[in-house]
Amino acid sequence: MEELDSINRLLGGHKITIKGFKALSDKNFKKISVCEIGCGGGDNLRAIYQYCSAKNIEVQLTGIDMKQECIDFARQRNADMPANWICSDYRLAELKNDPPDIIFSSLFCHHFSQHELVDMMGWMKANCRTGFFINDLQRHVLAYYSIQFITRLFSKSYLVKNDAPLSVARGFVKNDWQQICLKAGLGSYSIKWMWAFRYLLVCKK
Repeated sequence: MEELDSINRLLGGHKITIKGFKALSDKNFKKISVCEIGCGGGDNLRAIYQYCSAKNIEVQLTGIDMKQECIDFARQRNADMPANWICSDYRLAELKNDPPDIIFSSLFCHHFSQHELVDMMGWMKANCRTGFFINDLQRHVLAYYSIQFITRLFSKSYLVKNDAPLSVARGFVKNDWQQICLKAGLGSYSIKWMWAFRYLLVCKK
């Protein structure tokens, strides 16, 4: 999880998360709530927290992950943040009594089939007030071999070396996202290609 944080910082993943956050937030707001599903070690939520702190925005954060190890790591590493960490399958998390303004996921969707993503988008839209965004990998041969080379050269983690190329191979191209959004009945949404080999999908409720 520490290496994933470094990869997100060095390859612009956190910047894409901030772009998605800004696309769904009013310029004049002073308070907002944000929830990430598949939060891992919480590095994306920390990026949002640091952005909001710099802008004097009060933010309430929620991280959901079904792996207790991830939640324990996130809670320990981000003890200074106003965050609620929930160990649960996102579909079972109780959010409707106090729905967050924004829900998002980052490097999470490639773990699911297109059919499962249709259901996920429906859940995200139903459980947020303002909208949701997705920051995930583009399936591309250059991205596959590049991340394989980079992780073999610099990573000390077997999981990162193994999972990073596999994650790219299981990613999606723009047409895949368009078909998923159509089946999910999203209506208004945008899909933008981002460096390095990612897509940012934003849906306003």
